[in-house]
Amino acid sequence: MSTPVPALPPPAFLPGLAGLDLSGIEVCIGDQRLPGPALESRCPEPRRLVLVDAAHGQASLCGDALTIAVAPGNEDWALALAAAFAARNAPVAADPASAALLALARRVGATPTPVLIEGATGTGKEGLARLVHDASPRRSGPFVAVNCAALPEAMVEATLFGHERGAFTGAHAAAPGLFRSANGGTLFLDEVAELPAAAQAKLLRVLQEREVLAVGATRPVPIDVRLVAAGNRDLAAEVAAGRFRADLYWRLAVFPLRTLPLAERPADILAIAAHWLLRRAEAGGLVPWLLPCARAALLAHDWPGNVRELGNVLDRALVLADSPAISARQLMIDPAPGRATPLRSAVEQALPGQVRAAEAEVIARALAASPNRRAAARRLGISERTLRYKLARSRSANDIMGHDAMSASGAMVQ
Repeated sequence: MSTPVPALPPPAFLPGLAGLDLSGIEVCIGDQRLPGPALESRCPEPRRLVLVDAAHGQASLCGDALTIAVAPGNEDWALALAAAFAARNAPVAADPASAALLALARRVGATPTPVLIEGATGTGKEGLARLVHDASPRRSGPFVAVNCAALPEAMVEATLFGHERGAFTGAHAAAPGLFRSANGGTLFLDEVAELPAAAQAKLLRVLQEREVLAVGATRPVPIDVRLVAAGNRDLAAEVAAGRFRADLYWRLAVFPLRTLPLAERPADILAIAAHWLLRRAEAGGLVPWLLPCARAALLAHDWPGNVRELGNVLDRALVLADSPAISARQLMIDPAPGRATPLRSAVEQALPGQVRAAEAEVIARALAASPNRRAAARRLGISERTLRYKLARSRSANDIMGHDAMSASGAMVQ
């Protein structure tokens, strides 16, 4: 268990720093290092966080050192980056409900108890499963994740439990299956409610007997696997409807955890955004910096697609931004399905406007799926120059919308 940094007078330009757990990293205010007991037993070059008072906000990453220049009005984003840097690859949470869920996941992770994670799509169920694994004695073993909904029904049993050579047409060689691949570690079964009835029965036996019988084999093989299951449907309701085995449900749901929609934990939005953008800056250099107008736009959205949608919006912004500073006009936030918007309403807009809106959506998808603008232009079948023109026209429309939205909400645009 990490040792919290002792209480220290927070710097005047970042008073919220005292509320962060920065244990295990070296913290410097300008050129002054703050003491911390966690550094005594670490290597000579620990991870370092440097905070400086500045007129303009900026962050840069160089190896294991993050430098944040904190400008007035940017304290919330600076704190989010500092917390994400301290958490490293672990999930981050600023909302009290999320922090309590992560603490509970770490606690149950230290036990061999089976875990069932339920929650809407895109709420971070796999990240929570990885946290359970990393908090367990199996952390040095493999973490194997599979989406059961993506498995062809005819291959579910062979994929999960393995098969022998010649067990079926096309089985030219034996395969161990995912259970044996995860031996000594954790197997994460996402969308477990999608398993067919036959696979559910076989999974129940594996959990009961702690051994797996490959397709075409005559003898079972002992396994030592911790199972974490997840789904975006209410598994108890699936049992009541007769679509999921009740005996298997009770085997899986020994300790249930439920993730929350992002709309119910708005304090996590900037924390997750900071974590996401820091990962994109792993190679070093300037870290993408969300300007106040961009942060206001993120906080104003209700995120029906949850964390996955937030990540998509940030990745689009990285493609559209010409500098590390990200403003509201680079955030191409999709409306909730079925909700009319000024650019997409068939009632309020003539055909040319609808065509431009559809074109902008196609361009956004191509940009999100391409490593750069040149590749996006090739994907769209147009020249890079044409793509730049269309983006400039789209930005002009977004500037008008962003100005109106910010004025209505009273947010300050930088």
